[in-house]
Amino acid sequence: MVNDATGWDAVIAMFKQAEVDLVVIEATGGYERGLVNALQGAGIAVARVNPRQARDFAKSMGALAKTDRVDARILRDFADVLARHKDRSTYITPMLDEQRQELAALMTRRRQLVDMRVAESNRLEHAGKRAVRSIKTVLRTLDKQLVAVEQDVGEHLDRHFKEQRTLLDSVKGVGPVTILTLTAALPELGRLGRRQIAKLVGVAPLADDSGPRKGRRRIWGGRADVRTVVYMATMAAIRSNPVIKVFHNRLVTSGKPKKLAIVASMRKLLTILNAMLRDQSMWDAAKHLQTTKTA
Repeated sequence: MVNDATGWDAVIAMFKQAEVDLVVIEATGGYERGLVNALQGAGIAVARVNPRQARDFAKSMGALAKTDRVDARILRDFADVLARHKDRSTYITPMLDEQRQELAALMTRRRQLVDMRVAESNRLEHAGKRAVRSIKTVLRTLDKQLVAVEQDVGEHLDRHFKEQRTLLDSVKGVGPVTILTLTAALPELGRLGRRQIAKLVGVAPLADDSGPRKGRRRIWGGRADVRTVVYMATMAAIRSNPVIKVFHNRLVTSGKPKKLAIVASMRKLLTILNAMLRDQSMWDAAKHLQTTKTA
């Protein structure tokens, strides 16, 4: 079947006839988005999982071979497990509203343009004179497209997510790209508890214990695109945001490894942003600084 509206309708009809109420789909860099929206619109729950999760599940079932048929069977078995899981709701992909879907598309397009610009810039070093002219022409075009897309993003945020943009923009270290990504790719922000949101992004410390052995805590999984912008925002906040700066410096001074201090600061910043959206409150340095000092 083709990955378009006609193909989606055929799949939905087949699932409806089989009385399927949960479908597991591997994330494929956005190619799955249309099908996910179509399934959700038809009232079928969807669990969009990281390909690594599906592969780990396959290995746990003893399925070491990898073919399209094997993958399909494994995803079916994975769906059967999640459908009967006591915490089923936590695995279900939330349905995005039309405005957030459009913002996600703009975010994807911006990232594509940035990637193309980086690729063209990298070619300049070894290019001949004629190639340099061509590359610079392409770079100018990409710059114009980036400006246009970023203008569309700003207008869309102001039109549909102005309150959230205003709240996030009040935090030092949180810039336009962070605001765009959090709004488009983390609709759960402000709706979950601090531990849940940290785990969702992939900045929650995961235990690695066995019997009396206490293993080293590590972060794992989560939404890579969101985690990347939270990292960049945290690095900026460590320099310019008094709350995050004090928190980070306190950890480093106490002897914590630098990487651990950065991840903890990421989690701290994310927790603050989550609380701000939950309470619909603007940034209050004095409040958060007091909390940081007593933590």
